[in-house]
Amino acid sequence: MIKRILYILILSGSTLLQANADEGMWMLTDLKQQNAVAMMELGLEIPIDQVYNPNGISLKDAVVHFGGGCTGEVISSEGLVLTNHHCGYGAIQQQSSVEHDYLTDGFWAMNRNEELPCKDLTITFIDRILDVTAYVNEQLTKDEDPNGTNYLSPKYLETVADRFAKKENIEITPATKLELKAFYGGNKYYLFIKTVYSDIRMVGAPPSSIGKFGADTDNWMWPRHTGDFSIFRIYADKNGKPASYSKDNVPLKVKKHLTISLAGIQEGDFAFVMGFPGRNWRYMISDEVEERMQTTNFMRHHVREARQEVLMEQMQKDPAVRIHYASKYASSANYWKNAIGMNEGLVRLKVLDTKKQQQEQLLAKGREKGDDSYQKAFDEIRSIVAHRKDAMYHQQALGEALVTALDFMKIPSTSALQEALHKKDKVQIAEAKAKLQEEAKKYFESVPYPQVENLVGKRMLATYAGYIPAQQRISIFNVINDRFKGNTDAFVDACFRYSIFGSEANFNKFIAKPSEKVLEGDWMILFKNSITNGLYQTALDMKDANQNYDAAHKVWVKGMMDLKLEQGKPIYPDANSTLRLTYGKVASYEPSDGVVYEYYTTLKGAMEKEDPANWEFVVPEKLKSLYTAKDFGRYAMKNGEMPVCFIIDTDNTGGNSGSPVFNSKGELIGTGFDRNYEGLTGDIAFRPSSQRAACVDIRYTLFIIEKYAGASHLINELTIKE
Repeated sequence: MIKRILYILILSGSTLLQANADEGMWMLTDLKQQNAVAMMELGLEIPIDQVYNPNGISLKDAVVHFGGGCTGEVISSEGLVLTNHHCGYGAIQQQSSVEHDYLTDGFWAMNRNEELPCKDLTITFIDRILDVTAYVNEQLTKDEDPNGTNYLSPKYLETVADRFAKKENIEITPATKLELKAFYGGNKYYLFIKTVYSDIRMVGAPPSSIGKFGADTDNWMWPRHTGDFSIFRIYADKNGKPASYSKDNVPLKVKKHLTISLAGIQEGDFAFVMGFPGRNWRYMISDEVEERMQTTNFMRHHVREARQEVLMEQMQKDPAVRIHYASKYASSANYWKNAIGMNEGLVRLKVLDTKKQQQEQLLAKGREKGDDSYQKAFDEIRSIVAHRKDAMYHQQALGEALVTALDFMKIPSTSALQEALHKKDKVQIAEAKAKLQEEAKKYFESVPYPQVENLVGKRMLATYAGYIPAQQRISIFNVINDRFKGNTDAFVDACFRYSIFGSEANFNKFIAKPSEKVLEGDWMILFKNSITNGLYQTALDMKDANQNYDAAHKVWVKGMMDLKLEQGKPIYPDANSTLRLTYGKVASYEPSDGVVYEYYTTLKGAMEKEDPANWEFVVPEKLKSLYTAKDFGRYAMKNGEMPVCFIIDTDNTGGNSGSPVFNSKGELIGTGFDRNYEGLTGDIAFRPSSQRAACVDIRYTLFIIEKYAGASHLINELTIKE
């Protein structure tokens, strides 16, 4: 089937893709066959082999997976990596304290010795991308598969990847990672061979008043005026190999780094982006879209909103609390607003109507051909969605309110100690005690503000109860109703007052004389176990409902792909955190009648938004001084203004944060960091007229580094084209 698709694409040439050349998250391996002609016609000025070359060095070799959830780009020969401020936010927060508040004040290493090691941060290069469809299909026919799920099973595909590597004598080192993933619903397979570096050091970050300017208010909006960037460096051992942190490690001598262009951008300029888009769902049926709106998006909106109100109130009272929760709050708020905007957009753009029309087209095609496979697949998916409705809703409520929201539910397991106490085995008791003490120490260090956790717990437990009917709630509510007369606040207070994990004092008292009876009746342990059981039950219900989903979805995706090909529309796999390319142009847009948004913003806009009384819109004094003096150096536009951000009509999603934005010559012109509010439906349905990717202009990034931070030594590392 895939060969047939590629054959049609080749025969059709550029005409198939030209109408919607800005839609698609393309596999690099397919660029030469599928996209090269269209990209050249739109303005690409370099050979496609310079973008991606499976047998040589190309731009792809300077694009990295940053921390597993974002993208970064290598911008110097000595391992300097540029990404977003919000991508580096966790690392910046980790390095911050009340005495050294790098979130508020920013950070700049003025020499290599000042660069700060980042615990648990990794940067990953994609060494090779191999189409292994034939090999995987061959293995699928050989191996036992009683449940018929091997073709999408990550565990099974991991085994196949190992087999393939051995067969092909692929060198595997401790830093090598093999990732075999299914595409097009399991109709095609690619193997990604990666190298992971773990000694990553923070080099530079602007203050949040620049890197996070506009914060929640401006998030997912356009126009934007944020310098959303941060800089890190990759270190390796003296032989250039990945290694754990050591003071003896040296900056990595990379095989490819990007050239930076100061030429700027104009409306209609060709641009392309490489990165690691996370997830999208372009092949959903309308019932699945409604489900997404009513479960995932609904819970993200309302539950996170409630939690964020509590956190923000506490963060504004205490700088230490603010620093501790800054990254958690930002992560929560990001997809809180995304969920709101997506639901609004799905309604406004009548996406459900569009989906229904597409569905009917495919079903009608099947009827014309006397092929009922599409109808059967469609009916199966609809039935599955209907049967899993309650379980999905409950699962999302549990996940949002009681799993991700409650840090104090990360208490360590006491099962080993409980078992040892039950057996009265002194050796096992001593070993279990020592292990629990070690884990408890880490837990209390990770939750230093129990008073905040108490307030969040009260709000979240009440919020969960407000959405889930009494008879469906997790079992801890039996305790709450019987012992606390239904008062969830009193129960949470009891957790912190009496649980062994309620305070270090409680734990120390318990561990001095551990008791099986105490563990059996501990409120926090009972609470955590109840949540775990609730998740298990909803997962079990979902598993039963979803039993035939993958097979039906595979048939449906195949049908939609065939239909799109016949209609001359682009074909590409859904995003799944693998390296992709998307291309389009610099483009303004009209969000509504009579309103036109320009394709770029300038520092003037930040000054216009300034509000000293609102932490989201504070402008640093030095930045105001530079603006007043028009001291922009070589980074100013021709009209003398300082560019800040611009938009392009490429097909981006979560995970593209930090992605390099290239001009027609393959030079770096910016860093992608967000999408616009009107385009948040893009994860489900792409609308080229309204979807835009927001990017930090590289000239603003360099201006902040040189003029604001005075870190000219970093500028000297870069390859810059005037």
